Amino acid sequence: MDPSVGPRIGVVTFPGSLDDQDALRAIRLCGGQPVPLWHGDDTLDDVRAVILPGGFSYGDYLRCGAISRFAPVMTEVIKAAHDGMPVLGICNGFQILCEAHLLPGALIRNDVRVFVCKDQDLRVESVDTTWTSDFTQGQGITLVLKSGEGGYVADEETLRRLEGEGQVIFRYVNGNPNGSFNDIAGICNERGNVVGLMPHPEHNVDSLTGPTQDGRAIFSSVINFLAARV
Repeated sequence: MDPSVGPRIGVVTFPGSLDDQDALRAIRLCGGQPVPLWHGDDTLDDVRAVILPGGFSYGDYLRCGAISRFAPVMTEVIKAAHDGMPVLGICNGFQILCEAHLLPGALIRNDVRVFVCKDQDLRVESVDTTWTSDFTQGQGITLVLKSGEGGYVADEETLRRLEGEGQVIFRYVNGNPNGSFNDIAGICNERGNVVGLMPHPEHNVDSLTGPTQDGRAIFSSVINFLAARV
């Protein structure tokens, strides 16, 4: 697909973002039209989906994602997400989505108390979202994981709801790297348009940036979803 005619997908850069360029590149490689967005923007520049990338926004001061949640662009992201726009949060982006209450729960320091950087095995638990439809239910994949505060936590009622309503999207297998409750690596909202995950699919889109290309299905899923709505 010619990226000049693919759906416009925005990637927000916050002060301290590290993986924004990787996300933009992944969108382009998978057939979308990447659109850089700035944390101080008051518009989403007519994009049809938004990605909040990994990194250390605002130096992870207060809590990871706590300051970024109040960035001007997030007012538009929150509004668009409630209106059904696909929104993906990767690592720090997942933390921001939780701080913005677009997703439930929180991410806390890894129980191993060190920064974890590894190729992590996952199981795809749901394909009923705008970001996972190109996977197969139960599919095993491997994505890069790199985080210090990646342990997903939530109260028992929230966990029961997530599990019961199919909102757990990815689960760690072959070992839990950070102490996440129920081995949760990624979740979605009730509508399925907002997804957050700790591993980094943007680093697994070609042989130059990772041992697998398993991350491509994240980006192709949303691109195909948006193309079908034209």
